[in-house]
Amino acid sequence: MASFALQNVYNNYLTQYAPKTTRYDSHKKDELRSVYKAILRQTKESPLFLPVSEEDAIQYAVSMKENARDLSNVIASLSNDRSLNLLDKKTAFSSDEDVALAKYIGDGTSADDEDLPAFDIGVQRLATNQVNSGRYINDGAMTLDPDTYSFDIHISDTDYEFQFNVEPGDTNKDMEDKLARLINRSNIGVTASVESDGQGRSALRIESNATGRPSGKDTLFNISDDHTSKRAGAVEYFGLGEVTMAPANAEFTLNGSAHDAFSNSFTIDKAYEITLTGVSEPGEAAHIGLKPDVDSLISNVGSLVEGYNKFITNAMSYSENYGHSNKFRNEMVGIQNVYRNELDAIGLSFNDDGTISIDEKYLKAAAEEKDHDETLKPITDFTSEMLLEAKKISLNPMNYTNRIVVEYKNPGHNFANPYITSMYSGMMFSSYT
Repeated sequence: MASFALQNVYNNYLTQYAPKTTRYDSHKKDELRSVYKAILRQTKESPLFLPVSEEDAIQYAVSMKENARDLSNVIASLSNDRSLNLLDKKTAFSSDEDVALAKYIGDGTSADDEDLPAFDIGVQRLATNQVNSGRYINDGAMTLDPDTYSFDIHISDTDYEFQFNVEPGDTNKDMEDKLARLINRSNIGVTASVESDGQGRSALRIESNATGRPSGKDTLFNISDDHTSKRAGAVEYFGLGEVTMAPANAEFTLNGSAHDAFSNSFTIDKAYEITLTGVSEPGEAAHIGLKPDVDSLISNVGSLVEGYNKFITNAMSYSENYGHSNKFRNEMVGIQNVYRNELDAIGLSFNDDGTISIDEKYLKAAAEEKDHDETLKPITDFTSEMLLEAKKISLNPMNYTNRIVVEYKNPGHNFANPYITSMYSGMMFSSYT
């Protein structure tokens, strides 16, 4: 029982607080070794600082680190794996995004990726989740006797018991809100909400997070209190045991051939990530394929600018709220001044707030030039500079706060300490850096 409780606590921590990682947060040994050596170089001659304890400074450093990581991942996603060229990622397209979205996820290293076939996809039905909608009962009434009740939710071959108390004076709405919070905090794969009919009545709605019909089963979860440890009767009272919408698989065709899937998102040939968004008209289909290299390049530049603008907007917001350091702002102004004229000539201009606007006419003209690699070199140079800046922020975000120096080291006579950033900032290394 203690092990089960500990597992629930651990799962709740991972869900609520662990960083949301992507495949770009996974690193090879030589990449991790490079990070380690960078920390050694950075801290060997670094002065000693007083520990930072102000809550706003701590929040600022953490936010800056996460923001920099997001930008690094955006840049990484625009290059083929193991490629030395930035922004060379191929881009997929869908002729009807109301039916399906397409994303290229190949690594660009396979010969097959160079000649990926296009295909047509028709969608007959989207994958749906399971819904149990309770019965509508009067908000201000309560006919359950005061007592401790419990019920079980069976999901993914595991039973979870939920206990709650009904006190004198409690109302149906009070209990429904309490049960919704109790279920949602459990993070077991279902979501609860309270719906109102606008006439003083409400119902508890429970739906699965997963979609699709599991093999050999009709439901994704079951709710009952037939064999629960406390008083039974709550399931029948709130009407939680009835399945009002059964889960169903997505049904679609690929070049006329019928297929199904548990989820509305799936991969094809390890190169396309498809997300079904709607049902197509009878006899019609969305065409999926790869954009020409020029269009892919323009699309990648657009994604880069979108990621950069988000990075700048968030970082400036953090700096304004923190209000004690201009280091980040000064660094960004310096980088922008270096590339301002060259980028402006090919359709990328800096706004007063540091974000970038795109003139698609000039950008397309530059991308269509025969020697576009040279024409667009300012973009790749600027991208490389921003990647270095993001890595620098990730390594030591405390460098962008106001810190009090305790003492300076004797130059050239110091030993490297890879944990100095943790000791004097209060930050610990996370799962990705």
